[in-house]
Amino acid sequence: MSNHGSFGARSTADDVLEGVNLAGKTVLVTGCRTGIGFETMRSLASRGAHVIGVARSEATAREACSKVPGKTTPIACDLADLPSVGKAADAITALGRPLDAIITNAGVMCPKTLQVKYGVELQLLVNHVAHFLLIDQLLGLVPDKTGRIVIVSSSASVDQAPKGGIMFDNLDGSRFYKPFAFYGQSKLATALYAEELSARLAPRGIAVNSLHPGAVGGTDLQRSLGFPLSLVMPIASLFMKSIPQGAATQVFLAANPEAKGVSGEYWANCQIAKGSRYLGDVAMRTRLWEVTEKIVAPFR
Repeated sequence: MSNHGSFGARSTADDVLEGVNLAGKTVLVTGCRTGIGFETMRSLASRGAHVIGVARSEATAREACSKVPGKTTPIACDLADLPSVGKAADAITALGRPLDAIITNAGVMCPKTLQVKYGVELQLLVNHVAHFLLIDQLLGLVPDKTGRIVIVSSSASVDQAPKGGIMFDNLDGSRFYKPFAFYGQSKLATALYAEELSARLAPRGIAVNSLHPGAVGGTDLQRSLGFPLSLVMPIASLFMKSIPQGAATQVFLAANPEAKGVSGEYWANCQIAKGSRYLGDVAMRTRLWEVTEKIVAPFR
């Protein structure tokens, strides 16, 4: 792991924003309803940012935003429904605000049974494809030179992903479905996407980074885990990061001056880290981009 700045594994979202004034800035956060997404929204708003809080329904987005002191705007977006993503992008564009940062925090983890939409397994759809479409529709709002895009990945992109990388011949799980392998694949996709997007946006000077938030207790991400993992999670969470600690790296990348100008990296504990061995595989990330573009093309 490369040393970068003064923060680490025990830093919280409030720690990385100490002394940072975000007045006049607008940040979009997906998955704002609970967990590290809510903490991310709260911490940014507490420093003066106007946070666009995105959740699955208007009611849940509005409820989450209502709990946060400061400037927030709720937006509904069901990431498992690509037309909903388009509607959300239109609603965000209609606000008429530049997006100084976009944080793709929302995700789904390890459904017990295979679910397929648009020819794609659900975890890949929600964690990667839908966010790809959302960002694609909003890139015109991100300022050149200063804009930041923060893609939440996971160490599962290293530890759980298929040994051969993205299974382009099994994106729908028709050959086999293993929840953790497909979760790892989806998070490898997000890291590869961040790397490719960074390269494509380099002429505009927009920073794009991916990250592992850490093993975080008390979040809603593990809601799909079946027995026996659902039984041991409450105990395991006692040894995990707190929610404020889990939100720190994405908040750091979105708003801390120390992250300015850094792009195309994979982060953990507010430091540049070693990610999947497939990071740097230009052929894989280019193919993933092209395949994803075909999936979202009807919804642009």
